[in-house]
Amino acid sequence: MWTGVLFALAAGLMWGLVFVAPQMLPDYPAAQLMAGRYLAFGLIALPLAWLDRRALREFAAADWGAALCLSAIGNFLYYLCLAAAIQRAGGPLPTMIIGTLPVLIALVSNHRNRVRDGRLPWSRLALPLALIAAGLVCVNQVELQALAGQPAERRGAYLQGGLLAVGALLCWTWYPIRNADWLRAHPDRSPRAWATAQGLVTLPLSLLAFLALGLLQRTGQLELDLPLGPRPMVYVGMMLAIGLLASWAGTLCWNEASQRLPTTLVGQLIVFETLAALAYAFAWRQEWPAALTALGIGLLVAGVLGALRVR
Repeated sequence: MWTGVLFALAAGLMWGLVFVAPQMLPDYPAAQLMAGRYLAFGLIALPLAWLDRRALREFAAADWGAALCLSAIGNFLYYLCLAAAIQRAGGPLPTMIIGTLPVLIALVSNHRNRVRDGRLPWSRLALPLALIAAGLVCVNQVELQALAGQPAERRGAYLQGGLLAVGALLCWTWYPIRNADWLRAHPDRSPRAWATAQGLVTLPLSLLAFLALGLLQRTGQLELDLPLGPRPMVYVGMMLAIGLLASWAGTLCWNEASQRLPTTLVGQLIVFETLAALAYAFAWRQEWPAALTALGIGLLVAGVLGALRVR
């Protein structure tokens, strides 16, 4: 059990890196961060595809189309919204919003899959949802107080960041539910090969993203320094780090944890990602969280764990 918990902790620590990268590279647009991350992941998927080549040959055109759709929304659109949200609103608020992901998935599944998986009474979820809402209010209040003396443009950017974080949350609520639908509909297919297939389709998508950025640069609609930006070594190193650690090694550690722990427990341990992301955000700011922020984080964690325990 403790080995499984350590694997889940390692996954959370690595997944948290995707939240701090936009803060470390504020001079790179979110689209360039998104394209770079998944270009690195696509290149990493190539040797994995060789190992899974027999299973990949069994995939039909419809399967590759599903992998493309899942990657486009669950990877590209999600990280585009997340990176843009963090660059506009800072780290804490978007991280807290994304931290509600397990609960939102549970709520949607409770309604959408009630025939297949059973349904829980909404009254049992009321207290956890109230704790999560209170946590978000606490963190949002602290961030708004910090913005009180800032120009109106900065406050507008904060609002945009919050809305983009909600968009990222919706993308990653849709992704695991649709991904689970495909896996349940194809019990004879290899989950590892399916993950590899989704990694492979990120390669052409990322190349198309760089091509689109190049066209926007040439037409003067965006001021970009392509392909590697103003700090090439930092950009390449960070993209390789989150491509290898967050996109591949983190998932590998999570799968190892899932094999060792009950599903009810491993679902709760996804909170490690939120806590790691918040720790990285405040470390990058070089400050401790305010008391109200710490209270909000505690309420969020309690609400998520409470909702998952009910589920």
